[in-house]
Amino acid sequence: MENIDIGLVDWSRAQFALTAMYHWVFVPLTLGLGFIMAIMETIYVRTGKEEWKKITKFWMKLFGINFAIGVATGIILEFEFGTNWSNYSWFVGDIFGAPLAVEGIMAFFLESTFIAIMFFGWNKVSKKAHLVSTWLVAFGANLSALWILVANAWMQNPVGMHFNPDTARNEMANFWEVLLSPTAINKFLHTITSGYVLAAVFVVGISAWFLIKKREIVFAKKSMIVASTFGLLSTVFLVVSGDESARHMAKIQPMKFAAMEALYDGQTNAPLIAIGILEKPQDPKNPHPREFQYKIEIPNALSYLAFLSPHAFVPGINDLVNGNPKEGIPSVYEKMKQGKKAINALKAYKAAQKIKDTEETKKQLAIFEANYKYFGYGYFKDASDLIPDVPLTFYSFHIMVILGSHFGILFIVILVMLYKKKLEKSKFVLWVSVWTIPLAYIASQCGWIVAEVGRQPWVVQDLMPTLSAVSQIDKTSVQITFWLFAAIFTALLIAEIRIMTTQIKKGPKDGGK
Repeated sequence: MENIDIGLVDWSRAQFALTAMYHWVFVPLTLGLGFIMAIMETIYVRTGKEEWKKITKFWMKLFGINFAIGVATGIILEFEFGTNWSNYSWFVGDIFGAPLAVEGIMAFFLESTFIAIMFFGWNKVSKKAHLVSTWLVAFGANLSALWILVANAWMQNPVGMHFNPDTARNEMANFWEVLLSPTAINKFLHTITSGYVLAAVFVVGISAWFLIKKREIVFAKKSMIVASTFGLLSTVFLVVSGDESARHMAKIQPMKFAAMEALYDGQTNAPLIAIGILEKPQDPKNPHPREFQYKIEIPNALSYLAFLSPHAFVPGINDLVNGNPKEGIPSVYEKMKQGKKAINALKAYKAAQKIKDTEETKKQLAIFEANYKYFGYGYFKDASDLIPDVPLTFYSFHIMVILGSHFGILFIVILVMLYKKKLEKSKFVLWVSVWTIPLAYIASQCGWIVAEVGRQPWVVQDLMPTLSAVSQIDKTSVQITFWLFAAIFTALLIAEIRIMTTQIKKGPKDGGK
């Protein structure tokens, strides 16, 4: 750890975060809009009404713009594993590479094959054949997300593998355990559902703009009915999957769970912080613990959320750092000792192999395997390094939850007002719908901040710290590419916004021909 350039680590993390966050600007809209336009086209095929074809074509054009730009950032993101994170890629390549390979072979080819039919086959194939291609594109986009999220879930909860001490690599032992782990299932369902909600907000907001401008009234209302219904159902499922994700997180990543609520001292009957403002630290060098300047609590709710019992004990950050023997929680200092034992045993194992000392090889291998579960802790000396950025995790989580509640309420209001035929008269609701579009993107980004910042300092939970995962390259090259990517991605985002706004202003008549 002494030889690690912290500046290189920080710039590598910054570059990956930049790429991932820009990529995630485009992905959720693709995930959700694909199904929304597939539903619209299904209505067209079933009813035969040309207005639904026009509606489908308009949203399909926006889907295409977003899809094309999203692919560019995704390709760069995958290349960064090899360029900036080669140690990580070596350590987990046998496992992490498999889902990404499946994603490329299965999902990408599925999308690329049928997307051409979807865009250019309106008058070349039958209605039903075209509808099938649209549904397959939607499923293909979500299938791509599945394999990427399986890989990410494994980083959060490494299962189905075995560490090979001869190659110093984790090797897959059970593909199905990796694919069907509770972490992978929860992450996939919660993430794609958040994309559905974002896409529904996007359609509702743009449709609201048409109503404000008194243009394409029928088109706007029909789009809002489909999107609001789809969005409301997705919001309900988002809450359910989020609840299950949090409960699972409390078991496998208790430090992240504690950071989400800024819970420093564990307690029974733990309350959930509905709204809270953390105090600024008195000593910048020691930002822990923090008190609340202001908070609104829901009694017993955190205990119930974590363990389905209002009286359950929820460990706090101090419990996880210092240990809590009463609750059976080991301290990080104990884990550090075990981690150092594993690291030293691996070195001794290699040395014994060189001199062909069979007995010593077996002895050191047994010590290594007994302590491997905390292997990554052996790289740390300071316990505070094992605490994530609590304020960033706390605020991101609560912003995400508050905005998610707003989206659900908005969908209900839209559907009720459409039913009562009062929506056109309410400029306030229409403008709220328009300005909710950027809020959906903020909520989506906050979700990933919770997931990734909350698990720091780990790149693979408990096994590999971020510090040891980076490539040994020149920091300057990372800095240069960071600013280069920042400029390119920003230009792509601006280009997408300009192209989309141009198509939106044209409307479904011109944009849908």
